[in-house]
This record gives sequence, C-alpha cells and structure tokens, in this order.
Amino acid sequence: MSRSTNDLLRMLPDLETDQVERKESLKGGEIKDRICQAICAFANDLPDHHSSGVIFVGASDDGRPAGLSIDDRLLLSLADLRGDGRILPPPVMNVRRLEVGDQAVAAIEVEPSPSPPVRFNGQVWIRVGPRRAVATADEERRLAERRRAADLPFDSRPADGATLGDLDLALFEREYLPSVLTSEVLAANGRTTEQRLASLRLATVDGVPTNAGLLILGTDPARFISGAQVQFVRVEGTSLSDPIVDERRLTSALPDLLRELDELLRLNIRTSVRIGEALRDVRRSDYPLAALQQLTRNAILHRNYEGTASPVRLTWYEDRVEIFSPGGPYGTVTVENFGQPGVTDYRNPILAEAMGGLGFVQRFGAGLPIARRALAENGSPPPEFTPDPSYVGVIIREAA
Repeated sequence: MSRSTNDLLRMLPDLETDQVERKESLKGGEIKDRICQAICAFANDLPDHHSSGVIFVGASDDGRPAGLSIDDRLLLSLADLRGDGRILPPPVMNVRRLEVGDQAVAAIEVEPSPSPPVRFNGQVWIRVGPRRAVATADEERRLAERRRAADLPFDSRPADGATLGDLDLALFEREYLPSVLTSEVLAANGRTTEQRLASLRLATVDGVPTNAGLLILGTDPARFISGAQVQFVRVEGTSLSDPIVDERRLTSALPDLLRELDELLRLNIRTSVRIGEALRDVRRSDYPLAALQQLTRNAILHRNYEGTASPVRLTWYEDRVEIFSPGGPYGTVTVENFGQPGVTDYRNPILAEAMGGLGFVQRFGAGLPIARRALAENGSPPPEFTPDPSYVGVIIREAA
C-alpha cells in the first residue's frame, strides 16, 4: 500500500531508518545503476519490514531538496527503470513528485516482492542497515524460504506431484543460467543446481519444481499444467467451418516453444514484392512478423494457467489472424484501461523474468506499442482487442 504524502515527508530527513535512500541527481549511468540496486534491495526486504522502501531523488544526505528539476521527463525516466528488463521479476513500485516547501524531490516507493529474490543484472541486492550489498548464498536461501508463507502467484507455487526429474536440467545449465545470471554470479562457488533452481524460483528449497520451473524447463509441462500449450490452426477460408489445412499443438518447454512458434509464424507469412519509386523493390508482408511475435508472446506470458485446460489459440484465416489468451486482464490492468500506455501488470512474474532473460522480451510493457508500430509501418490496420474478464482476444487484419 502506498504511503501518504505526510508519511513520505516524515521519512525524507530521517537518518535512522533503513527503509530510505537518497540521491542528489540522476546524472550518469552509474547513478541509475545504484538506484536500480536500491530498488532491488527494497523489493527483497531482507529485514522483513513488510512495508515499502523509498528512494528520494533530488535530496541531499540530510534530506534537504538538492535543487534538481523534478519534471515529467525525469519522473518517466525513473518509472522506466521498472520495465527495462534489468530488475527481475519486475518490482511493484510507484514514482511521484513530492513538494517540499518551494522545491520538490522525486519519491520512488518500492513494495516488498511476494516472490523473492529479486535480481538486478543477475545479482541479488539487499539492504544491510544503512547500506546496500550483494546477498550471500545463505541470504538468498533465506529469501527463497520466505516464499513458503506468502500468497504466491501461480507460477511461484510448488507443482503438486512434480520432482526435479521432471525438469530438463541440461537446458537449465546450458541455456537458462547464462541468460539470467551474470558471469560473476555464475562463477560463485558453493551453489548446487538445486540451490540455483530455488534462488531463481524454479523450485522450492525442498527441491519441488514450481509451476514456472515446469513451464520453463519441464520435459512435459502439459502433464502437470494442462493449459501449457499453444494450438495453431490454419484455415482455408474465413470461418472455422472452412477446411483446415494445417494444425499444430506446441507443448515444449518455454525456450523451445517460443522458437517453434517464431518458425511457425515465419512459414505462414506471405511477402509480396512490387516495383516502387526509383525502380526499387518494395517488400510488404501480409502480416509483420514483429507484431505477431509480440502479440503471441503476450498471450503466453499474461495468460491464466490456473484452473483451465484451455490453450493459447492462434487461428490463421485467409483474411485475418486471431489470438486467444485464457484469463482476462490482471491486477492494475482492467477491461476499461487495457492497452493504454504505461498500464501493465504481471500475473506470471517468473515467466516475465524468463522471457526477458532469454531475449524474447526486449522491454517490459512495450509489447503492444511495438505491435502497433509494426502494423502501422506495414500498412496494416491496427490490432482489434477484445478484453473480457475471462479472456483476451486480438484480431490482426491482413494488409490491404
């Protein structure tokens, strides 16, 4: 829950609390990195305060305003730190301008994560009294154990009946670890595969795979999570009653599933060539690949995997492509504000981290804007969204 303005004003000069950090400016990448480290540390909440930590930007060490211009551009720059893919899973945070007399500071309020540990550039940062530090293996274990008592998102929960034998541990070591951890963390001694799985929320400290672990690394994810699949149908016509010319069901672990899906999209896109100005070839696709990639990945990332056997459905007609994702808008995203810039939330935060680390998400919250831009540049109509409390659908029309 966000703190009141009066609470923030009382915290600003308080030098005793370990829930406050201050930065005088935002100049230079090193300063931004330190702010990201602080966000990560407050999200991990190792002291277990169960309340938000605050980073004041534009404030001196004694809490006085430093004369920094707190304009919309700076506030947006701070808010963008959440979605740039370096803090994973994305933290819950709020950025606002705080009036202090005739000056102002920016306040970044960071809520404790329900699914720690949170990492910045692959490292787990924590708050130790008045300073930040990289967590030790034991401190990471303590953060992982805390998940037991939390009201966890579905992808963070242990999967009933699953064992580590249901995970592709070779895939974990070969591909997943190098994608989400820095070389420094990988080189750290004394951490077993089981400990690393627990630290990355892919298994519990007791060695039980989480639902995310099965989705990302499972040898057969759909055995435990029946909806963990993508159904592709190509129709020779404009309705489902027309002949089906191709049908696929993708059920692999996340990295292979996304690559298989990309290849399926490429195979079905048609590109035409015409002679344009100056006798140059002008190529245009019936559907831009980037738009289809973003929209299908969004459907996989944001869908509801709990309590449904419904797959993500991709139906390719002669004149349009339809994508169906089980589960309606989640969290701060509603039917009313769906698709508005800057409005995003994560039903499956560990999947978000995995897709970001593996390179399938370039920037969190940017999927829909990228899709819209790709469609516009291709001369295609804008996407038609049909958000509903129980599902999200989108229609992409063929370029004229």
